[in-house]
Amino acid sequence: MAQLEHFTTPVDAVLSRMRALDAELPERDGVAVFNRVYLTVTGEVDRRLDSGEFPDPRAAATLDVRFAERYLAAVDTAARDRRPPACWRPLFQLRRHPGVRPLQFALAGINAHVGHDLALAVVDACRSLGCEPADLEDEFDRVGDLLVALEEQVREDLMPGPDLLQLADPLTHLLGSWSLERARDATWATARALWALRHCEDVAEEFTERLDAAVGFAGRMLLTPLGDRPVADRAP
Repeated sequence: MAQLEHFTTPVDAVLSRMRALDAELPERDGVAVFNRVYLTVTGEVDRRLDSGEFPDPRAAATLDVRFAERYLAAVDTAARDRRPPACWRPLFQLRRHPGVRPLQFALAGINAHVGHDLALAVVDACRSLGCEPADLEDEFDRVGDLLVALEEQVREDLMPGPDLLQLADPLTHLLGSWSLERARDATWATARALWALRHCEDVAEEFTERLDAAVGFAGRMLLTPLGDRPVADRAP
């Protein structure tokens, strides 16, 4: 089995950076909301790496780090007042909008990171490890299963009230328009396509740009300002 020791420090470095962001960002900032979610995911991946739950910890650690680097690069780009990838722009543009709810921020970040970054991270990891996407499928599935489980928890934790959303609340309909499981399935197909196109740079670049734009469009829809819940739906 591959040894993990040489990959512990990069995962720890990613966790340290996310913890620093958690400490410095205002609690209600949209990026902070997503960062807390992603910090939980990365911490759980790190725990499972340490406990030997990944069959190939070297591949899992590499994919995890390459994945996180794309989110952190978007944060750094926005902090320098430059334009992050299109998939991330809605979250950074609307991060302080009072009409956008925390659950929307969390799902918009997951949409950007899974819908765009994860496919590119698979390609990055394959290049780093000298392998094919098929060699990372097990690690991809395990990380994806963790994300799906966490998304369910996020929806429960960030629901706007102690009860299930009412049909009158527009957030009910917005949540039904996006699925992490469907996004994950599409991402795996995208990663395989990008790997197949790696020797056709112009085509691969255009494909990636269109993916970025499409994911950004979905993110903008997820961040549609909704304001408060209808008065009739609020707890007394």
